[in-house]
Amino acid sequence: MNVYTPILVLAAIGAGFALFSIVSGAIAGPSRYNRALLDAYECGIDPTERKAAGKIPIKYFLTAMLFIIFDIEIVFLYPWAVAFDKLGLFGLIEMILFILTVFVAYVYVWRRGGLEWD
Repeated sequence: MNVYTPILVLAAIGAGFALFSIVSGAIAGPSRYNRALLDAYECGIDPTERKAAGKIPIKYFLTAMLFIIFDIEIVFLYPWAVAFDKLGLFGLIEMILFILTVFVAYVYVWRRGGLEWD
């Protein structure tokens, strides 16, 4: 059971934080709602009435995919940096290939105008 104690403690902290967030939001949140608060917020664009099959601009999906790509890069770089001494030359070569692949994706998106925030 000692092996699972840190996992149980982390799960309890996570559950406690989730419960605290829900309760504090309910207490501190507005008690009266108006039409503006109930409308969907779409990243600065005024919400409009749409039909069920309405189109959403592709810019939202592109931004989300870019975030995922570069966020995953950081997720993989952190453990590599921690275990750098144990990986040796093989780890260095693998990380160079990984960074090169992500860099090629970044340059591709940059050249296609995916980083323009108009």
